[in-house]
Amino acid sequence: MWTERFAPSPTGPLHLGHAYSALLAWDRAQANGGELLLRIEDIDQSRARPAWEAQIYADLAWLGLRWPKPVLRQSERQDIYRKALAGLWHRGLLYPCTCTRRDIAEAANAPQEGAPLLGPDGLIYPGTCRTKPVGNMPDTALRLNLRAATHGATFHFDETGFNAGRIEFTAEEAIETIGDIVLARRDMGTSYHLSVVLDDAFQGVTHVTRGQDLFEATKIHVILQKLLGLPTPVYHHHKLIRDEAGKRLAKRDDARAIAKYRAEGATPADIRKMVGL
Repeated sequence: MWTERFAPSPTGPLHLGHAYSALLAWDRAQANGGELLLRIEDIDQSRARPAWEAQIYADLAWLGLRWPKPVLRQSERQDIYRKALAGLWHRGLLYPCTCTRRDIAEAANAPQEGAPLLGPDGLIYPGTCRTKPVGNMPDTALRLNLRAATHGATFHFDETGFNAGRIEFTAEEAIETIGDIVLARRDMGTSYHLSVVLDDAFQGVTHVTRGQDLFEATKIHVILQKLLGLPTPVYHHHKLIRDEAGKRLAKRDDARAIAKYRAEGATPADIRKMVGL
């Protein structure tokens, strides 16, 4: 069955960009006889708040969305993420990293490195900690050794939105444009990339609808799916909702929060019109 998901983080109010993504996923699922799942991505417990989670439910219900219950919450799946990390560690595909953001920026700007390159997670990691001796899996940041993990393979995924078609990329392309990404952070025990891949597979998600700003990150997810023996969904990366200056909306844009429009008397049909649906 066609299964979509909407997976917000309870770290602030949902805005028009969230409304567009959620409604589009809902519409696509409904048009194909499927269902929309709701997942709460609350691995960042330092920022997640119960009040924001409650507002997510209220906003989405007001928009007319329905979803199966109980809702999956990432904070309740830490053991699953840790088990996957342990498996990758024992395969020799992870290494601990103690670099700060400043360390990475300084290494990327060193004369011998040339101009710094940006990947889905910011500056591409220069591999400073890759050759450090390792023993047992430590409780610290863990990076994926992308060269060891990909072994010169070719990867692909099907895209029906932004840049539609079969997207293919090589291991070398991934190494150059992504680098050794973090799969576990000390303060979270996991990362967005690892948890989203495991959760999509667990929930049987067949189609992922999300913003085109995550298009490059999808390559990380496809690599992880292959490493972990998980299915790859069909992806649909959609346009971003932007403000008058062309800047994409963020949670700090409270003026465009769904709850604010609700309070001012807008209807769900008004929201659909605002986002072009």
